[in-house]
Amino acid sequence: MRAFVTGATGFAGTYLCRAMLARGWQVRALARSAGKADDLRRAGAEVVTGDVRDASSLLRGMEGVDVVFHLAAIFREAGKSDAEYQAVNVEGTRNVVEAAARVRVSRFVHCSTVGVHGDTGLAAANESSPLIESEDSYNRTKVAGERLAKDAFSRLGLAGTIVRPSAGYGPGELRYLKLFRGIARGRFVMIGSGETWQNLAHIDDLCDGMILAGTRSEAIGETFILGGAENVTLADLTTRIARNVGGKPWRMKIPAWPVMSAATACELVCKPFGIEPPLHRRRVGFFTVNRAFDISKARRVLGYQPRVQLDDGLRNLAEWYRARGLL
Repeated sequence: MRAFVTGATGFAGTYLCRAMLARGWQVRALARSAGKADDLRRAGAEVVTGDVRDASSLLRGMEGVDVVFHLAAIFREAGKSDAEYQAVNVEGTRNVVEAAARVRVSRFVHCSTVGVHGDTGLAAANESSPLIESEDSYNRTKVAGERLAKDAFSRLGLAGTIVRPSAGYGPGELRYLKLFRGIARGRFVMIGSGETWQNLAHIDDLCDGMILAGTRSEAIGETFILGGAENVTLADLTTRIARNVGGKPWRMKIPAWPVMSAATACELVCKPFGIEPPLHRRRVGFFTVNRAFDISKARRVLGYQPRVQLDDGLRNLAEWYRARGLL
């Protein structure tokens, strides 16, 4: 099998490329900077320098491949404008699907996010749960990009599949470092009750799911949530992390509403000046938004089966942080 991967130098893209190489696939990786892809090149991937906003680089990269995995996106990067999110997450998706149709690839996998469901409430969201139009530039453009991809599959005759991964974690992912470090040093403060739901998926499992989505015939025309086997409360998650870093799950609890009010005020004050706010509503949302997901469709149709237990994955990530002196 021959694959083309956008977003190949990101956390998920790098793991996906390596997973396919380990299976004997030929992998062509799209990278905006050749230097950032040196590790992938050494691992055996062919690197194509380009951008999802550059149709010519997409056509060059897709020539002769069997399946396209579209992972490229701007993910809540500081200082990015709404126009930049639109250009990459929406128009970039348009460029990728149109290039794929033009070179007649056999399969296409569009990587969306479970974030399109917003706050799931206490019940686990599934693939038929409503998509939520959010003020958040990332989520809003991911909803638009997913809808565009689905329409293009039908309009352009692409054998496409949409996957919505939950929060991916594993060695190399630094998004959870602040949480792990705060718990390890006894400085973590719980905002709210700690009873909101979380779903973390180990990156190895997410890669397995994406490969299944790109190879199983049953996946064509379908959408799948790819997540971890467990939905856990934030209180439970931080307790499990504490067991692996030798700290305490939280030093104290504070009500969520004053923190959210402060975050709203920070955004209102900072936005006109183009300043990155010290406190965001989305950061507070980590404590207040429910993220519970049902992966039964992926299990049933794809044979998706998370292999990494949450406790094992958290221990593995804690060891990776510790080995690098980050805790």
